[in-house]
Amino acid sequence: MAFQTLISTRQALAGLECSDWLFVDCRHQLADEAWGEREYRTGHLPGAHFLHLDRDLSGAKTGCNGRHPLPDVATLAEKLRKLGMNQDSQVVVYDQGNGAMAARLWWLCRWLGHARVAVLDGGYAKWQAEGLPLSSQSPEAVNGDFQERTASDCLRDCEWLLSHLGDAGNVIVDARTADRFAGENETLDPLGGHIPGAINRPWPNNLAADGCFKSAEVLRAEFQSLLGNVAPTAIVNQCGSGVTACHNILAMEVAGLSGSRLYPGSWSEWCADPSRPMVLRQGA
Repeated sequence: MAFQTLISTRQALAGLECSDWLFVDCRHQLADEAWGEREYRTGHLPGAHFLHLDRDLSGAKTGCNGRHPLPDVATLAEKLRKLGMNQDSQVVVYDQGNGAMAARLWWLCRWLGHARVAVLDGGYAKWQAEGLPLSSQSPEAVNGDFQERTASDCLRDCEWLLSHLGDAGNVIVDARTADRFAGENETLDPLGGHIPGAINRPWPNNLAADGCFKSAEVLRAEFQSLLGNVAPTAIVNQCGSGVTACHNILAMEVAGLSGSRLYPGSWSEWCADPSRPMVLRQGA
């Protein structure tokens, strides 16, 4: 059985015994960039490797391409091979619990053409709470045979968005919390606001009270209520820097609404150029 969206803790536990499964720890905190790696050294899922959001899952910043630009395809693929990723590997990615960081690697693997990748539902927090096995030992690296096949149709860039602003057939969905979407309490980017025409679907809304994803039926109803009859392929997901937008893409896939795109640069890239149209906080 291949897992391509979410995987439960019990399903992942069984996968620890499978030689063709690859586990990757993506824990990260924006306010403390070294936190995830420290936590990994303290304890992680047995056999799991660690990849850092800034060093491994993002590319070089230029000051105008956003806070977490996409990594170089060949560089990322080589890193995954060095973790032992093969063409047929079942990849399981996790973070501290809510999937906000793990969804980034989930999307990146799909971008590179690897569909057998799933986010651990409930993440490390659920795994630990259930008393499942942990390790502080880093696994040995064994080179895999994974070969990337980049899927260019899964993203939209800034130029595309500029040329399609206002098109009735395309909808931009912003995954940031409602206050940041409105331009309030913005502490990460120099300007608070959003792209004209965007609608807001805060990524935490994809989660139930227990920190796991809502059911496919609930997610589908919520997204359809937000999007109406707009086809999933006409949706462009964005956030602050292209990370939590992947959470909405994952939620849509769980709901059976496949094919939405990512705007990787997101608001942090968009607001870096004052000539681009913006809806700013009143008084900004």
